[in-house]
Amino acid sequence: MALYALASGGLAWLIQPIFDQVLPQGDQVGLICGAIVGLYVVKGGSSYFSVYLMADAGQLLVRDLRSELFAHILGQSTAFFGGRATGRLLSRITNDVSRVQQVVSETCGDLLRESLLLVTYAGLLLYLDARLALVCITGAPLVVYPLVRLGQRVRRTTRRSQEQLEQLSHLTVEAFTGHRVVQAFQAEAFEHRKFHRASERLYRTNMKVTSTLSALPPLMELLGGLGIAAVLWYGSREIAAADLSPGQFTSFMAALLLMYGPVKKLSRVNANIQQALAAAERIFETLDTHTETEDRPGARVLAPIGAGIEFRDVTFQYHDDTTPVLRGVSFTVRAGQVAAVVGLSGAGKTTLVNLVPRFHDVTGGAILIDGVDVRDVTLRSLRGAIGMVTQDTILFDASIADNIAYGDQAASRKSIEAVARAAHAHEFIVELPDGYDTSIGERGQRLSGGQRQRLTIARALLKNSPILILDEATSALDAESELLVQDALGKLLLNRTAFVIAHRLSTIRRADAIIVLDGGRVVEIGRHAELLARPNSTYSRLYASQVFGSGAEHDVTPEIDGAEHPGAPVAGVKSGVDGRQ
Repeated sequence: MALYALASGGLAWLIQPIFDQVLPQGDQVGLICGAIVGLYVVKGGSSYFSVYLMADAGQLLVRDLRSELFAHILGQSTAFFGGRATGRLLSRITNDVSRVQQVVSETCGDLLRESLLLVTYAGLLLYLDARLALVCITGAPLVVYPLVRLGQRVRRTTRRSQEQLEQLSHLTVEAFTGHRVVQAFQAEAFEHRKFHRASERLYRTNMKVTSTLSALPPLMELLGGLGIAAVLWYGSREIAAADLSPGQFTSFMAALLLMYGPVKKLSRVNANIQQALAAAERIFETLDTHTETEDRPGARVLAPIGAGIEFRDVTFQYHDDTTPVLRGVSFTVRAGQVAAVVGLSGAGKTTLVNLVPRFHDVTGGAILIDGVDVRDVTLRSLRGAIGMVTQDTILFDASIADNIAYGDQAASRKSIEAVARAAHAHEFIVELPDGYDTSIGERGQRLSGGQRQRLTIARALLKNSPILILDEATSALDAESELLVQDALGKLLLNRTAFVIAHRLSTIRRADAIIVLDGGRVVEIGRHAELLARPNSTYSRLYASQVFGSGAEHDVTPEIDGAEHPGAPVAGVKSGVDGRQ
């Protein structure tokens, strides 16, 4: 950029010898021509490399900023995602970062390059005629003040524009991901109207930005015209008094006119920087949001599970809520036991199991594994020991093999096929066009519900974690798929300490213990027959009101009893409710 500025200034300076020596006398024609060609070569090469290197800097910045923003967002708590729409977060990573990249690659390049040009031309003006140059420079404050005022307006309006673009992105993601519901309820026109209204608001805001930016060029031209008129008036008097040669005046005027281009560009640079600052504020608001679950100082690696998992007087409430979701929850699940968590909707079942892998941290009490608080072990080792199968089957737009090996990406094809067979998935996989290399689409939409669920079970089997969290997902499956999934779940639960949010009676009856939640409290613990036998028990009322589905017609998983699982639930699972064991 410095070479570019010096070469540009040199070309303006050569105008003086052209008018004073070459044209009147014909002297030094070859030298001047060679100098012109050489300066243009330097200017062109410098321009190319300055643009290329600034673009490289901008691309590196956007790469690093996007990567840091993605990693930061992905590390946030479940509550963070619960309070923010996916489309809005996506807008921060794409639109806002792109705005910053543009200002670094282009605007900052213009700022540096044009500023150097201005310094070079100003130096040439002072060299040619210091008094005339000072006359021109005194008008600079007239240019700066309107630039600052207009820039502030651009920044405010651009922030509104970015927020409305974020809303547009949110509506798009929401409509596309829910396209089946939109079409089923014939709501295409409704969604289109919402999108059109948001697009109209964005259009109006962008036109306000354009209106402000469009005021800058005519303003600069007016100020430039006034400056040129003043120079002509003063210069003509100097030439008449023989204090300034025609060549010097022509060179001075050329440098002055050449300054107009950089000044005009710099007037837009400020507006562009203000637009980028509006986007950067939103980016750093996100980066400055910290809801991550972090390791405590001195946290150690989780040892192999031997005794089990204990909830000790656990209380939990969300940051933006005044009512606890869980209150005084106490029970113990021994290693290798299956605990079914039941209750009406809103009882706190999902919150309870989400506390084990520390998707949330308890606000009171403690969760202990073999007597060690889960907050005292490293998050990586804790979550590495936990497998999950959720009702909402989360699969990725990749091959079947990649989805199964998601938790163990170094797994061999033999291991992948082995767990697929155990999950009753191998049979349908080999019938697909590319077998295990078949791409299943976003969220696995090219597969049926039962097929997707069996892939998630295979994924959990491959991870082979000692603790399992299972949100049983057989309620929406047909009878044949449910039988296969139930059998795969039976294999998955074998010899694992498991928490099952149970919706099927067949799963509940096989559990070592049933934990009954009501209003965020554990009100009963026991096995199916024992809880039904208790007079007026909460469990029996849930059973009588048909909260639980009947499940498959035939249980394909062996019945779990105290003989097969040492530590019967009466001794192995204790409750802090009314002192009952």
